[in-house]
Amino acid sequence: MREKPRDRERLLHILEAAKNILEFTEGKTYEDFLSDKMAQFAVVKNFEIIGEAAYHLTAALREKTKHKIEWRKIIAFRHILVHDYWMIDYETVWHSKDNKLKALITEVSAVVNEME
Repeated sequence: MREKPRDRERLLHILEAAKNILEFTEGKTYEDFLSDKMAQFAVVKNFEIIGEAAYHLTAALREKTKHKIEWRKIIAFRHILVHDYWMIDYETVWHSKDNKLKALITEVSAVVNEME
């Protein structure tokens, strides 16, 4: 049986999923995104991965980095995407991609670098 990922691995999962979202939406407008179900599913799935990985980080790491990274909001967003899937607001998903993701990549990368 595989061992559960530790904080560093989870942070790397967050980075990979965030970069996937940027890759899957590169060159797309919001209107393109709305008309592309595959892109919608791919982006939502990767936001779910980000939230799930964040949820499983140790409380100590989340507490230590909460002034830089909004872990509670990230986890709450994942819960909405998973449990309230029938009412996903794609405008909010797109806004999160446009306005939150690059900062998340920067901050998570800094935490990973501090761990090395």
